[in-house]
Amino acid sequence: MGKRAFDVCVSLLVLVVFSPLLLLICYLVIKKIGRPIFFRQSRPGINGQSFELIKFRTMKDIYDEQGRLLPDEERMTKFGSALRRSSLDELPELWNIIKGEMSLVGPRPLLMQYLPLYNKEQSKRHNVRPGITGWAQINGRNAISWKEKFKYDVWYVENRTFFLDLKILFLTFFQVIKKEGISSGTHVTTEAFKGNKNE
Repeated sequence: MGKRAFDVCVSLLVLVVFSPLLLLICYLVIKKIGRPIFFRQSRPGINGQSFELIKFRTMKDIYDEQGRLLPDEERMTKFGSALRRSSLDELPELWNIIKGEMSLVGPRPLLMQYLPLYNKEQSKRHNVRPGITGWAQINGRNAISWKEKFKYDVWYVENRTFFLDLKILFLTFFQVIKKEGISSGTHVTTEAFKGNKNE
């Protein structure tokens, strides 16, 4: 079975099997965080082409007096933090996979504004579809530096195989259970990438 067919079959199966859980999370997001249920944001996919990523909301939209969003730490809710620790907030991305915008395994889709900040080597991470999980995620996730993340991403792009994908999915399961690397240590999510100024 090819990678794309595998991605679609697994995504459809998970969506069907976990549909009661998905409905429960939808209800809890409305009750504890409010509408909208989903967080949507443009992210770069394969070849840097923009697509709309969809996840469950984990933060409230709270603004300061100047109309700017408050820092993540002040908007993150206890329920949202629990969703992130369990990685259940990522489940709606299965729809992105079915649409052909993402894969189960690949470099995580980051922010559009990072595209011009990558060097030539780091840009290779966009030679494949982004993934829900990836080689960087099972090797530290948000607890490692940007340089290390990109090194892992590029290694995956250059060495990817179907069996490597299976290995990553298997190890991701244990990574989620251990709940390691969710934050950067200095930030509730992860610090912004500011380029390769020291190179």
